[in-house]
Order: sequence, then structure tokens, then C-alpha cells
Amino acid sequence: MDIKGVIHGFIDKIFKPPITFLNMAIEKLQEVQLVSSQGLNIGKYFAVFGDLPSAWQLVVSSILLSTVLLGTLLIFRSIMRMYYSVKEGVKWW
Repeated sequence: MDIKGVIHGFIDKIFKPPITFLNMAIEKLQEVQLVSSQGLNIGKYFAVFGDLPSAWQLVVSSILLSTVLLGTLLIFRSIMRMYYSVKEGVKWW
């Protein structure tokens, strides 16, 4: 019995399954031919509002804009609360 061959076989038994799995994953990823970064077209979802009269379209756009503005302010307020909580907890002098 060759001790080097036994150790080599033992190491191959341990590492062969993960290596074959990784090689198979690499082959599958190389076979993929899809474009994964396509932008989100929100115009498809808001096309329903295009049939409304222009006054109602302005109302809908104003509601959406105000929702985004209020959401942004809410996120800013939450971040500032966390900042002041950390600042109070650490006691910056």
C-alpha cells in the first residue's frame, strides 16, 4: 500500500462532491444566455390612467407625487430619530 496514494484517495473522497457540484454550477451559469438587468417599465401599470381626462390625470399624478414626498420625509425622520438615539446613547461631548 502506497501511503501517498491512500492520502490522495482520502482527500479526493472528501473534496470530490463539492468540486463536482461547483463545476456543474459553473457550466450551468455559462449556458445561461438571458439578459438579467432589464429595467422596470412602470408605464405599463399606469397606462390605465391614460384614458382619464387631463384634470384627473393631474389629480392622480399629484397623489402619487405627494405619496413619494411623504414617504421620503418619513424615511428621513426615521433616520434622524435613529441618529439622535445613537447620539444620546453614546453621549457625544
